Amino acid sequence: MNIVKSLFRKTTVILFVLSSTFLLAQKPANNTKFNKFLDDYYEEGLPLNPISATERGDNRYNDLLPNDIAKPYLKKKHDFTIKYQKRLEDFDRNKLNSFDKIAFDIASLQLKQALEREKFHFEYMPFSHYRSLPNSLPSLGSGKSAQPFKTVKDYENWLKRIESFTIWADTAIANFDKGIAIGMVLPKALVVKMIPQLEAQTATDTLKNIFYEPVLNMPNSFSAKEKKAIRLAYQKAITSKIIPTYRKLAVYLKDVYLPKARTTSGYNDLPNGKAMYEYLVSVSTTTNKTPDEIYQTGLREVERITKEIDDLKIKIGFQGDRTAFFNHALTDPSFFPFTTDEQILESYRAILPIIEPNLKKLFNIVPKTAFKVKAIEKFKAATAAANYERGTTDGSRPGYFNVPIVDAATYNKLGMDNLFMHEAIPGHHFQLSLQQENQSMPKIRKFAGYSVFSEGWALYTESLGEELGLYTDPYQKLAAYKSELFRAIRLVTDVGLHTGIMTREESIQYMMEKGGREKNASVSETERYMAQPGQALSYKTGELKITELKTKYIKSLGPKFEIKKFHDAILQVGSVPLSVFETYMDNWANEQIK
Repeated sequence: MNIVKSLFRKTTVILFVLSSTFLLAQKPANNTKFNKFLDDYYEEGLPLNPISATERGDNRYNDLLPNDIAKPYLKKKHDFTIKYQKRLEDFDRNKLNSFDKIAFDIASLQLKQALEREKFHFEYMPFSHYRSLPNSLPSLGSGKSAQPFKTVKDYENWLKRIESFTIWADTAIANFDKGIAIGMVLPKALVVKMIPQLEAQTATDTLKNIFYEPVLNMPNSFSAKEKKAIRLAYQKAITSKIIPTYRKLAVYLKDVYLPKARTTSGYNDLPNGKAMYEYLVSVSTTTNKTPDEIYQTGLREVERITKEIDDLKIKIGFQGDRTAFFNHALTDPSFFPFTTDEQILESYRAILPIIEPNLKKLFNIVPKTAFKVKAIEKFKAATAAANYERGTTDGSRPGYFNVPIVDAATYNKLGMDNLFMHEAIPGHHFQLSLQQENQSMPKIRKFAGYSVFSEGWALYTESLGEELGLYTDPYQKLAAYKSELFRAIRLVTDVGLHTGIMTREESIQYMMEKGGREKNASVSETERYMAQPGQALSYKTGELKITELKTKYIKSLGPKFEIKKFHDAILQVGSVPLSVFETYMDNWANEQIK
């Protein structure tokens, strides 16, 4: 772990190392009125999204958990959106400098999408098995995530959030009922996954309850009286709030909702489902591409990457067809060397020393935020995907690469190289940390999150494996190709599911046949797309745009193209919509010619 920490704690971060004449990287001009608008918009929005504030290291709202699926909250959010949309209209975009235009465009898009979202009533399907409040609350309450448990007030704050969760859960049940009344319900395949997740939080042994873990790890600075009060308060909260609430949700889903859930897979089967899906596609891709355009792109990419895999098979000299090649990668005992979870985590940690000497060949700037690898909690590992959890700029919490491990003995080592680059370095950890550390950015940009940009960047970094000293094993290269193929397949299956082209079973089969994925993984991914339509489209859409621009600038700039400057420019802008990104990068390229 010392090696992991050294890169980010001993490195002096110099942001904006590109040419000082690069207009888009300059510090914003003193536009007091516009800066105040941005500050007000950001600050007033935080109490509406207090968990996001907590995740960013802003602890002012750690006691709040708004009932964000209830009518009063939705009305308050609507009024907030209208207020700032009107304030934004006071500014002439053409009179802003290039730096401020980016913030203007982000605010404009956020407000537009927020208003458009209101008409679809997504609150009638308030949560699913994937990245929902009931699913994320245990992680927050474990003391191992963003919610701090360092002071007595921290412990009191969390108790208030637990109290608010009981209200939220009652509203969720009422909203599910509203959805049933109009035929806006989740698929049965998802509901059956939600029930055991909820039941996992109803174990009556308080000492083994995940919500009790902060009590077991109270700071030594607490007095005996304070510790006793916290123990009693948490025992009471768990037995009288947490367990009954999770049990109530589980019973409702099992007895009431499941019989009413639908047997179909996609949004096309919902009232106004076509428009709902098109909206989610536009949000996830930040483009005007139609679902069919994205579907056709997916088919082309699947064909192209499959050809690359066939060429690799020939190069390796593997005897057998592509299916056998895939099956070999999924089943050969040599690819399953682990017996403990810690061995897997240490193998991921060992990747950084390999790539560290090569990072300076591709990047001028690296983040100062510390970085760690940890396992995802067992209760949700089976339905979770590997992910990155951003750290805080004050150093109080590192960035985490979270690894789902169900059974160490069945964990395939293939794909660890590209997954580390994607979720950690130089993927999400570089991009998100540098974005937060950039003191020139207004907070609306420092904490902006456009999946098409961040996931596009992370997928793009997987193509840098050879340059970073990885993929020395050709089967790791196969895993990288399969990763890219997997993201291309998503364009086909996500659209296919939600436009009626594919059923759940056909999506699973397509992933297994075209992508060489095992059945459990194909089921998990298909159900992820069913639960979170459109999000999976962002990876390949963003990566294709970065690759397109890279090819364009290599051709137009010739010897003036420098890969380090290209990467630095991308990392400087933060997470932005693709239209904003392309304009920004074109201006960057023009600066290189001067």
